[in-house]
Amino acid sequence: MAINRDQAAATDHEAVARNVEAFRLAQIAADPKALGALCSDDLSYSHSNGFLEDKAAFVANATDGKTKFLSITYKDPTIKIVGPAAIVRFHWMAEMMTDGKKVENSLHILMNWLKQGNEWKLLSRSATKL
Repeated sequence: MAINRDQAAATDHEAVARNVEAFRLAQIAADPKALGALCSDDLSYSHSNGFLEDKAAFVANATDGKTKFLSITYKDPTIKIVGPAAIVRFHWMAEMMTDGKKVENSLHILMNWLKQGNEWKLLSRSATKL
């Protein structure tokens, strides 16, 4: 039985949504294996201060223990599938401990996910301070 285009788009949308949530949970857990599995080898990760990281640097820095996330919320996410790409936007709100201090952060996030084979991988991420 063939899957029609609407069914395929719905399946892709659900897969991207699952990966976005898995990424959020992996950030909180500082899980290098999970983060690495969700990211493309060609990842370009841009922080709100303009700091850029490739996949190796992102995973290493996100899991080095210098920052501990107490909570991360992805508020009002939108997902738009465009061929083998997915555009994801949301309001990122987080509480974290950095250098022994509790810090709150509010950002606008743009993620681009790329379908590689049957898997969706994070290709790029950009953050803007709100």
